[in-house]
Amino acid sequence: MAGTPAARVAVAGATGLIGRALLARLASDARVGTITALVRQPAALGAQSVAVQPLVVDYRALGSSQALPPVDWAFCALGTTIKTAGSQAAFRAVDVDAVLAFAQAARSAGATRFGLVSAMGADARSKVFYNRCKGEVEDALRAQGWPQLVIARPSLLLGAREALGQPVRPAETLAQRLMPAVGWLIPRHLRPIRGDAVATALAEAVAVPGPELQLLLSGDLQALADRSPRR
Repeated sequence: MAGTPAARVAVAGATGLIGRALLARLASDARVGTITALVRQPAALGAQSVAVQPLVVDYRALGSSQALPPVDWAFCALGTTIKTAGSQAAFRAVDVDAVLAFAQAARSAGATRFGLVSAMGADARSKVFYNRCKGEVEDALRAQGWPQLVIARPSLLLGAREALGQPVRPAETLAQRLMPAVGWLIPRHLRPIRGDAVATALAEAVAVPGPELQLLLSGDLQALADRSPRR
């Protein structure tokens, strides 16, 4: 819209499958100005658009001894696996503690819109540890009182993780092989979805003024990505 200032954006989890796709998507969006990409190491991002500015952070200090620059929109694609993290406590430090530290820091920096990559099955009352953590984060974000909160709950994610230096996940590899043949048999909200489609849909949902809370399942994300004029 003419006369509307370009949004200042922060992205946490910028080096992952969805995070990198988010950076590329946002960097090509005329509605977006500066993009602060939170990283743990200075060289983690590699070559990026001039709009993307890396910011080395310690999530344990974020919000206390370390702050974010002024932000309008914030996106969080932080996440690991228990296998990679090494323990449930280490997993929780990333998928719960770091996510909420980033969200609170972004709110303090002026952000009014927040986009979260959660997971299908997120439920704070779940007996499954992974799903319970994801649900606890969603509940905590709702309690923060965001004017616009978009939560993406994708199913199994597809994408070239090996190109990002991430371990290949056997279930994702199998799904990528089977989807062309049997994908149409799977209910749309359960179908695996590419990471770049999730990034496209989440970026679009946050960029457009919307309701206070928006939950997007895999089918919703795919439909929104397919409709996006900037895809």
